[in-house]
Amino acid sequence: MEHNTQVQTSQEQETQESSAPQYSVGIDLGTTHCVLSFLDTQDEDARVEVMPIPQLTAPGTVETRSQLGSFLYQPHENELNSDSCVLPWSTEPKALVGAIARNLGAKTPIRLIASAKSWLCHSGINRRDAFLPAGSPEEVEKVSPLRATELYLEHLKDAWNYAHPNHPLAEQDVTITVPASFDPAARDLTAEAARNVGFSHLTLLEEPQAALYNWIDNSNDTWRDEVVVGDIVLVIDIGGGTTDLSLVEVTEEDGNLTLNRIAVGEHILLGGDNMDLALAFRLKMKLAQEGKDLQPWQVQAMTHACRDAKEALLKDSELQTVPIVVPSRGSKLLGATLKTELTQQEVQQTLVDGFFPQVNVTDHPVQKPRGALTQMGLPYAQDAGITRHIAAFLSKQANALDSQSNGSTAEYNPFANMPGMPGMEAAAAEFIKPTAILFNGGVLKSPLLANRLEETINEWLIDGDAEMAKRLSGVDLDLAVASGAAYYGAVRRGQGVRIRGGIASAYYVGIESAMPAIPGMAPPMEALCVAPFGMEEGSSVLVPSQEFGLVIGQPVHFQFFGSTVRRDDIAGTHLDYWSPEELEELPEIQVTLPVSEGRREGEVVPVTLASRVTELGTLYLEAIAADNGQKWHVEFDVREDGQVEQDQQNDAQAE
Repeated sequence: MEHNTQVQTSQEQETQESSAPQYSVGIDLGTTHCVLSFLDTQDEDARVEVMPIPQLTAPGTVETRSQLGSFLYQPHENELNSDSCVLPWSTEPKALVGAIARNLGAKTPIRLIASAKSWLCHSGINRRDAFLPAGSPEEVEKVSPLRATELYLEHLKDAWNYAHPNHPLAEQDVTITVPASFDPAARDLTAEAARNVGFSHLTLLEEPQAALYNWIDNSNDTWRDEVVVGDIVLVIDIGGGTTDLSLVEVTEEDGNLTLNRIAVGEHILLGGDNMDLALAFRLKMKLAQEGKDLQPWQVQAMTHACRDAKEALLKDSELQTVPIVVPSRGSKLLGATLKTELTQQEVQQTLVDGFFPQVNVTDHPVQKPRGALTQMGLPYAQDAGITRHIAAFLSKQANALDSQSNGSTAEYNPFANMPGMPGMEAAAAEFIKPTAILFNGGVLKSPLLANRLEETINEWLIDGDAEMAKRLSGVDLDLAVASGAAYYGAVRRGQGVRIRGGIASAYYVGIESAMPAIPGMAPPMEALCVAPFGMEEGSSVLVPSQEFGLVIGQPVHFQFFGSTVRRDDIAGTHLDYWSPEELEELPEIQVTLPVSEGRREGEVVPVTLASRVTELGTLYLEAIAADNGQKWHVEFDVREDGQVEQDQQNDAQAE
């Protein structure tokens, strides 16, 4: 499937000022909430604003809220009538999304779709297949993660167009934020959903960068007084479904402070949703002690009630208890409606100690042996200790800076955390030491949780003979990402400070070794760097190396790898060995490359390689025939058949 919409580069947009869209729009497409912010680029005095989003909160009730819940409810055909679903721009919405979906889903969770964003980046499933709500009965209508994403964007587009009839959203500069840890396939799917809705001027931006942009914008140019050259800002974004980590270095260029994103963490499915579920199970055990057993659907429904209760108790430390009503399906099931309560003490014990334990920086997530059979679901983090995940990230990125700026003489050592290695005790405690922390995400709105996290990190720094990190403040943790994305539109026009970074991983393609057959042993895999760490979006590079043989006309697979720690590899670096900590194996791509005139099926064509990183962060690998310059393109993304898109071009000469 070819995309008809062209993604403009920043240079192209900057040369088209006269025809530039009036608004820069930022969309935080969150796991649990979506936010839309905008900036009037033609008004020099304009500031970023958050647009109130009209949405159904109950049948027949429309309210405007600053957030649109990332929930989709699939009602029974006789559950609601069209008169109760009227929106300002439609008498019959395409889907029930937002507050009404969350509220109805709390009572009937088998019809509720949540965490579509997490499913969208799950490489273990076909994200175009309609299977959500996962595990629901056959009579419940299913949609794909891609389609759910489109429906959230569709609602935002309709709300914008209703408020700005003369400036449709499809004609504005739109920046959609994605987790920094999203791989190229997940980025491409996000962009595809936006294109399918009609967005034509589209940019993707990493969420931690967007939060930092918002901090810069809100500082009114005083941010330079809060950070100095050499500072390392740790951005911690804990939302409803994920924990996203980034490191940004403060540098200097031509006498001016500049910002450079130097590292991102892995995609960690751990956030507020896990906390809500933990509270629900705590209440389940409390009711079980009273002789009242709950069924799984009741625990799932109670989870939504725990979310509201948790937010209330964390917001108001004077509030001691919140009543919880456990839904039932008639008196015959349980005898009567069950009631319990969630206390301030239960919330603090469960969340503070369970999710933010005070650990050492050498304490990393525990990976437990898994059962042979498991349900097909999201790859949630096994270890709920967010502080352990942050400790692992800081330790893994110990060499993100050179030794002089990091205050460390240790080089990256893949065996540093392996017990029993002589002389490794000191290296195991090595980690990059942030000098400033920026919090983002709804979870960290709680002073209790934010303070515990800040105290734990500062204890690591003190133990590591470093100064305590200062907390950067002044942003709305729920709205910062969308607002920063809108501000980024002005930055791309040269009206602000740009955070540099490029791609957050180095990417490699697997090369099958040529060796004699050995019974029971597959040929070992080697890796060739095709996109070095920090390669800028929109740039390309020839991959210097020997020629390779490319099999055409027969099913083959491409194996890709990524690394966030091999920062010095250049395009063409050839690896015949690496440790598990250095390279992460990415999803395999199955493809049959087409046979052109003059070629035969199964022919092995000598080729050289070139790569390009698109404006959306997708890796585009090009194989160029050595004899006539013919090209085969392999794009590291996912298309409608779940396979890679391939393209063939016949050029007179190789580039």
